[in-house]
Amino acid sequence: ESVTEVLEKIPARLKVIRHVRPRYACRACEAMLQAPAPALPIERGRPGPGLVAHVLVSKYLDGLPLFRLSGILAREGVEIERQTLADWVGHGAWWLRPLAEAIGRYALAQGVIWTDDTTIRVLAPGRGRTRIGRFWVYAFDPRPWGGTGPPAAIYHYSPDRKGERPREHLAGYAGWLHADAYAGYDALTTPKGSRPPVITHVACMAHARRELFKVYDSTKSPIAEEALRRIGELYAIEAAINEKPPEHRRAVRQAQSKPLLDALHAWMLQQRRRLSGKSTLAKAMQYAL
Repeated sequence: ESVTEVLEKIPARLKVIRHVRPRYACRACEAMLQAPAPALPIERGRPGPGLVAHVLVSKYLDGLPLFRLSGILAREGVEIERQTLADWVGHGAWWLRPLAEAIGRYALAQGVIWTDDTTIRVLAPGRGRTRIGRFWVYAFDPRPWGGTGPPAAIYHYSPDRKGERPREHLAGYAGWLHADAYAGYDALTTPKGSRPPVITHVACMAHARRELFKVYDSTKSPIAEEALRRIGELYAIEAAINEKPPEHRRAVRQAQSKPLLDALHAWMLQQRRRLSGKSTLAKAMQYAL
C-alpha cells in the first residue's frame, strides 16, 4: 500500500451552546429550585471564555485589528460589531488585571530590571486628530546570567512622559535600573541627603550605540564607524559570556571589557573636543558620554 500525507487545516467554527436549567417546585413548601447559570466572563453577555480569549489573542498576539476580526467572524456566519468586540476586550482586560499585577510584583521584586518607553497614538474624540501617549515597560530576564525563574515584563500606559510616571511605577522598588538617559529617572537614582539611593541607574549601551548608528547610517562618518567598531568588541564579549554564571561574567568583564570601555571613554572625550557642538555626531558622542 502507499501512504500520502497531506497537511490540511480544519477551519474553526462558532457555535451556540445552550445551557438548559430546569426549574423545580417543592410540593410541600412551594419553593422554586433551579441550578445557577454558568459563570461567564461578561455578566449576561453573549461570549464564552474561549471566544473572549480568541479576541484577545487575535488583537494583542496576532496584531489583528478588531474591524478585521469582525469581518473574519462575519465570514464564519456571525455578525459582531467592532464596538462589541472592543467591549469584550475591556472585560477580558479586567479579568486579566490580577494576573498582570502579579507579574509586575514578581518582576519588580528581583532587584534587576530593564526599562524603556515608547510613543503610541491614542484616539482623542472631538479633537479631530490623535494625541501621543506613552507605553512604559519594566522587564526582568535572568537567562543571560543563567539565573532561575522565568522572565517577566510589566507594561504601564501614561498620557505623557512626565518624570512622575516612572516614580509612580517604581514606587517601592530597590535595585538596579537599566535605562536610557531620560532625566525623569534622576529623582529615583539621586542620593537624598546622606542616604544613598535605593535605585542604581545603569546606563544602556544599546541607546548609546543607536545614536551613533544613526549618524553613521546617514553620513558614513569614519568617527562614528570607529565608535561602532569599539562597541562591537564589547558586544562580542557579552555574547561569549551569555548564560554564564554571574561570577564568571564579572571576572571576564573586569579583565576584558573594562580596559576596552575605559579606552572607548578616553577616545570619545578626545574626539568630542574636535567636533562642533552643534553637529549630530557631537550630540551622539555627548549622549554616550
